[in-house]
Amino acid sequence: MARFPEGFLWGGATAANQCEGGWKADGKGDSTSDHLTGGTVDTPRRYTHDIEEGTYYPSHEAIDMYGHYKEDIDLFAEMGFKCYRFSINWTRIFPNGDDAEPNRAGIEYYRGILQHMKDKGIEPVVTISHYEMPFHLCDAYGGWANREVIDFYVKYATTLFTEYKGLVKYWLTFNEINCGLMKFGDYMSLGILPKEDGPTMFMDPNETVEDRTKRFCGLHHQFLASAKAVQAAHEIDPENKVGCMIAGNMPYAYTCNPDDQLAAQRAFYQGNYYCGDVQVRGEYAPFAPRIWREAGVELDWRDGDRETLAAGTVDFYTFSYYMSSCVSTDPEAAKAAGNIFSGVKNPYLEASDWGWQIDPKGLRYYLNDVYNRYRVPLMIVENGLGAVDERAEDGKFHDSYRIDYLRKHIEAMAGAIEDGVDLIGYTPWGCIDLVSASTGEMKKRYGFIYVDKDNDGNGDLHRERKDSFDWYKKVIATNGEDLD
Repeated sequence: MARFPEGFLWGGATAANQCEGGWKADGKGDSTSDHLTGGTVDTPRRYTHDIEEGTYYPSHEAIDMYGHYKEDIDLFAEMGFKCYRFSINWTRIFPNGDDAEPNRAGIEYYRGILQHMKDKGIEPVVTISHYEMPFHLCDAYGGWANREVIDFYVKYATTLFTEYKGLVKYWLTFNEINCGLMKFGDYMSLGILPKEDGPTMFMDPNETVEDRTKRFCGLHHQFLASAKAVQAAHEIDPENKVGCMIAGNMPYAYTCNPDDQLAAQRAFYQGNYYCGDVQVRGEYAPFAPRIWREAGVELDWRDGDRETLAAGTVDFYTFSYYMSSCVSTDPEAAKAAGNIFSGVKNPYLEASDWGWQIDPKGLRYYLNDVYNRYRVPLMIVENGLGAVDERAEDGKFHDSYRIDYLRKHIEAMAGAIEDGVDLIGYTPWGCIDLVSASTGEMKKRYGFIYVDKDNDGNGDLHRERKDSFDWYKKVIATNGEDLD
């Protein structure tokens, strides 16, 4: 029996704000990502309300996929991609977010991408909002903390469903929506502007109940917007399939201490099921009221909200998975750096150059838990290894470490399928090198395709195949049978 089902969606994933560039091209407006400076693993990115002259903002050019999309899609097709997950930049369609009419140049730009993908036989998986929203909606309305933004998003999403009917079947409403539970998600996920210019990725020790209330209400508004978008997608085209997208949080108890076990269970439930239950089951989980009570917040419930959530459940569940973590109730336990969730270092696991613990078996564990809770098709839409890729003496990029990482995770996927999980697709993150969302770096590379650009924005942007390019091409061609 084949390890992967016939028609399995092998592909890759990117996000507009990290690869597209062309930040002022053809009427595009400012997005939140356009106000984030470059950074490194040691120097955090900064938010600036006004664009500073002479400061480097990576999203402004990124890898200029805006001007290279045909070349890049051709390379994806050469690898044999069955699908490609990418995002649409909201401000290309509605530059300010509250515009009366969409920007036709932006609509036609994405139509060109979708048509080229169709010509190459690649199925689009489109994220409607991926860590960017119109800056005007943040500045003038307060971001997702303002209920009015729901209607602006639904208008935007409905425009996409209408314009691209027949070109797109798979849609994701929000990227890593559960990041809206965390302080750093205020800006990246919810468009709630910081009180002053400065780093955006750190917890504020002076956070108030009002701050937390804005966050929880902002996330509630996103749930409502997602539910309304799901209903619109199904009405406009019954062939549409709409998914949620969760940042996969895989916490283990650090010890067999029952306190650690309970803490790990709570971290798993809150990290994954708080959002998953609303979007898949159409209602908040039984544990949600305790979270609100302990945070001191009350949601902005209105008449019809519960009915809207129940009527707008998603068709499939997608998630990102990079690492696992450990949870300890011991305050002295050492912390491990992570993408989104920090935790205690696991002594049984190796880590990447950025401190992310590599755990393929955690992926299998996660797939089993989530599928047995929801019983809807699953798709892994982000997974990959960020690493420093050095050119070898022969002029090539021999990224065997990336191949090894992906091989082990694909083997874990096969194990989960054997366990009975309905896994329908896999799109490794950063299939082409792009800007890191957390650090703003180019040095932290994920791609099968090298892009000539450095952390300071220097480089001619030419593309090159790495060893992993040919390896992944073989994996797709054999439907996951040949991983050597």
